[in-house]
Amino acid sequence: VQLQASGGGLVQAGGSLRLSCAASGVPSSTYAVGWFRQAPGKEHEFVASIRQSDVSTYYSDSVKGRFTISRDNANEMVYLQMNSLKPEDTAVYYCAADRFGSGPFKRWIYRGQGTLVTVSS
Repeated sequence: VQLQASGGGLVQAGGSLRLSCAASGVPSSTYAVGWFRQAPGKEHEFVASIRQSDVSTYYSDSVKGRFTISRDNANEMVYLQMNSLKPEDTAVYYCAADRFGSGPFKRWIYRGQGTLVTVSS
């Protein structure tokens, strides 16, 4: 299994970015793929997740209404569309996959490298 996040960069507050996660080899369509982020000096924070089989989506309260997670099963891709970005969204964003799709980042069985998102004020 390989998870590779990309699409990060520098954006002004109020702007948008779309992150991509290439999620190749995830064992089952029932697995969830999620996004986490880690700001400097802080723990990993859950952002959003999507279950491959039934398109159920979940969001943290801090991003609900601004971020949208989606997936393209045929191409093994998961996306995170981030709108109305705020400086507090600045973090390294990681994608991960797991059969249960819950719990802290370190408990997700497959975890990829991150991509840095910086939101300037």
